Amino acid sequence: MDRRSFLKHAALGAAAVGIARTATAAEMYFPVKADQSLFATINRAKDPAKRNPLEQKHAPVIKAPASVKAGEPFIVEVTVGEVVHPMGPTHWIQFVELNVGNEPAGKADFQPRGFLNPKVTFTVVIPKEAAPAGKVTLVAHQRCNLHGYWEGSADVTVI
Repeated sequence: MDRRSFLKHAALGAAAVGIARTATAAEMYFPVKADQSLFATINRAKDPAKRNPLEQKHAPVIKAPASVKAGEPFIVEVTVGEVVHPMGPTHWIQFVELNVGNEPAGKADFQPRGFLNPKVTFTVVIPKEAAPAGKVTLVAHQRCNLHGYWEGSADVTVI
């Protein structure tokens, strides 16, 4: 075997080993396959009274007062699911964000660790002009690395 063919075969072998190691590492660190259909749209609980297990762990739950005074701060708590979502290196919540109607109010980013509980508390102030009809909708979004983008909402009366 001449030098040129040796180098060519050695390079091809090294590339094959690198590809195999990459595939093995991907299987080791990401053993759970993601359902790609969950990434095609915004996911919501179909029936809030009867949520399936996926919805129970992923649909954001908003806790806020039923009515608030315009211009005064109040607390909004957003929890990822009714059942605590697991956080680990292969399955985690990437972020939670809160909107007042279409306006962003806040966002919290998470790391893929097992030490966190995906629950966020926001302090919100709604000015009178933001609720001309006397009502606003709080909209929470969260993104799971395996189960996509989820949304939950709650109406608040502004007096």
